Amino acid sequence: MRAASSPSDRAGSDPVSGAALSLFCAVALRKAVEGQILPAFTEATGAVVDVVFEPTGLLLQRIEAGARPGIFVGITGSLEASAFTEVFDLPMCLPVAKSGIGVAVPPDANSPDIRSVDGLISALSAARSVAYSRNGPSGIYFSRVLWELGIAEQVDSRSTIVDQGPTAYALLDGRADMAIHQLSELMLVPEATVIGPLPDAVQHYTEFSATLSRKARNDALASSLFDFMTGPLAARAYRETGLQSP
Repeated sequence: MRAASSPSDRAGSDPVSGAALSLFCAVALRKAVEGQILPAFTEATGAVVDVVFEPTGLLLQRIEAGARPGIFVGITGSLEASAFTEVFDLPMCLPVAKSGIGVAVPPDANSPDIRSVDGLISALSAARSVAYSRNGPSGIYFSRVLWELGIAEQVDSRSTIVDQGPTAYALLDGRADMAIHQLSELMLVPEATVIGPLPDAVQHYTEFSATLSRKARNDALASSLFDFMTGPLAARAYRETGLQSP
């Protein structure tokens, strides 16, 4: 398996557009895919996979610019525009996992009680700075929740906006003392302490699906990788890395 690349590694380039076996995968699934699924696939087949992990929106931008991955794993429904239906075999689109939004604090920090909405409000209001993203689905939703809870101006006046990568990194360098992100993305930073999901009353889930490109659907190796991404081994890997069954 070729070493997986981060967004910064791939910026300004498109090395996978002509790859024999290429995968575009939402970064929320990275821990499961990079740590378990692709190693198992490579052990079984010996095949090299050229993989890009980025938020779904950035993956779509690459495709619009001409990239042609064999397999795409991103937010369910994101390929429904005509520009993408010409590239991907949507009848082969299968939900694989969903992710809720969680909260993390720095290592060794006291963990506030966020099991209730009132507890969450208290924790967010008391935080020196809350790190979140305004680009991904978790951050967009969280921004709306802040307004609904009536604390948007208070929290945003001292928030740390993370435009790229896991928000939990802001906990390690001191920029923030609370981070909001998909649970699976918080787990990409093992030094941070995940204190739990948002309370059920304000929780939001994002579903991810896998699909083959039209060009790859008759390719045995690509079909095998698709089976790995959607099979029981993958389901277990998703559960072990903060994701849930769709």
